[in-house]
Amino acid sequence: MIIGIGGAHSGVGKTTYASLLLRHFKGWGAIKCTKTGLYSSIVDDREILSEEGKDTRSLLDAGAERVLWVQSPPSGLEDVLPMAVERLSDLRGIIVEGNSAIEFLRPDIIIFIFGSESSAIKDTAKGLLRKADVVVADRDFSPETKREARRFRRSIDDSDSFVRYIKEMIDKKEKIRTLLEEGSVDGKVSCPRARKIAEDLSVPLKEVGDAANELKIKITDCGLGCF
Repeated sequence: MIIGIGGAHSGVGKTTYASLLLRHFKGWGAIKCTKTGLYSSIVDDREILSEEGKDTRSLLDAGAERVLWVQSPPSGLEDVLPMAVERLSDLRGIIVEGNSAIEFLRPDIIIFIFGSESSAIKDTAKGLLRKADVVVADRDFSPETKREARRFRRSIDDSDSFVRYIKEMIDKKEKIRTLLEEGSVDGKVSCPRARKIAEDLSVPLKEVGDAANELKIKITDCGLGCF
């Protein structure tokens, strides 16, 4: 399970929300992604990651099992990010921080952070906003933002409620995968069964279809074009 945390611009609180989740998600790791101009690297030296003032220090202090700091230009992400994810693949889940990393990895859950200025957003972040599963701001959204966001959710003052909401999303996605695997035969599952999974869990058909694609399970006998 991968959760991606991106934002409208730098300084909106991506690390704050990542740390909030890590304090409650035991056995999870984190990847901090930073853009560079010329080189790609993965830093795993705990002494460097623990330096005072670094975001990686905050992630470790929050309880991350392991933290990796990926530094790369956009052109290098295709090579370096899969290596970073593979190095944390033994953990229960991974929180990835950084817009470019999210665009490349397509996490299971995408959280988009606005911060205090809900109207301020970089042009390069607008595409990510439309893909977000959860949108968080410190104030109400503008009508324009509501139209941009695929799924609107106002910021929750109670941090426990926010964590609980994300946990519920994770549970549903894991149940979808389990039911697909249990219901598949020779890597295939019928469209009626897939629709029943969506209905029972109260999730969009697309979520079931996306999960099937990730598991390489083919949905068959779909006469209605649902998937």
